[in-house]
Amino acid sequence: MQEISITENEAGQRLDKLLAKFLKEAPKSFLYKMLRKKNITLNGKKASGSEKLSEGDVVKLFLSEETIEKFSGKMLECGQGTYPGKAAEWDILYEDAHVLLLNKPAGMLSQKAREEDVSAVEHLTRYLLDTGALTREKLKTFRPSVCNRLDRNTSGILAAGKSLAGLQELSRFFKERSIGKYYLCLVFGEVKKPESIKGYLVKEEKTNHVRIAEQETPGSVRIETEYRPLASGRECTLLEVHLVTGKTHQIRAHLASKGHPILGDYKYGQFRVNDRYQKQYGLRFQLLHAWRLRMPETEGVLGYLSGREFLAPPPALFQRICQEETGYSDVF
Repeated sequence: MQEISITENEAGQRLDKLLAKFLKEAPKSFLYKMLRKKNITLNGKKASGSEKLSEGDVVKLFLSEETIEKFSGKMLECGQGTYPGKAAEWDILYEDAHVLLLNKPAGMLSQKAREEDVSAVEHLTRYLLDTGALTREKLKTFRPSVCNRLDRNTSGILAAGKSLAGLQELSRFFKERSIGKYYLCLVFGEVKKPESIKGYLVKEEKTNHVRIAEQETPGSVRIETEYRPLASGRECTLLEVHLVTGKTHQIRAHLASKGHPILGDYKYGQFRVNDRYQKQYGLRFQLLHAWRLRMPETEGVLGYLSGREFLAPPPALFQRICQEETGYSDVF
């Protein structure tokens, strides 16, 4: 027999959802059969699986250890040294019981693309286990995760939920677009005035490439991007970009469609220009950085963060190129 004591992280979800996480390899039919036969109980009573769990509830599984091990699947391997070590080295911008904000370096995946990948989610899990904020037992029923995604070679703020309530609330902010997302980028050419640009984004699944259209077409999604110039140099401009909608490669493709591709972006930019910056500075990633996050006015579980802003310093190379090419350093 194994017992699951419901904590804040598990509360608020249906019993069958929790069981599907704990016994992730088990067929749904098996779970419901065990509930019907009272081999799985809630607070000592028969349950259907549709019950919403509360903190303090107890779920008991009258199953053999072999059965539990078989259906639990292989747990996350969390050996030493699988994340960048101490919190200071991992560049944590803010952390409390519900949320964590990370300044993601360029080159790190936000989430896994393949089974063998190690992403920010795996680093987050390793960090929470090592600091005691999460236990291996609780990892069976709750997985911390990031709530927004950045391209591998885009740096900046990743918002993660440490608790179920924090994860749900942060995810809602991003889904409803109530959270303010602001980026810094260095683009080719001179941009003289602020602008709000709109269009339609079409994704090419086979090439992981998007294109921008002025008119709606089948499969396209509407996008909106706002930006304002902060400084200009000989051939480039530093922009602050407000991402009104948030779609795949939106900023990169949208700015490129206006003749201002991001420096270092070989997918949507100019090879000749990018090659020059790579040779001069060793630049190997696009100069796009998620630098400011503004929380919405809210009264929910994250009400204590209502209206707060968080800033993430750009990478050192980003700062160096910006200063040398435009002379601007006020935001750093």
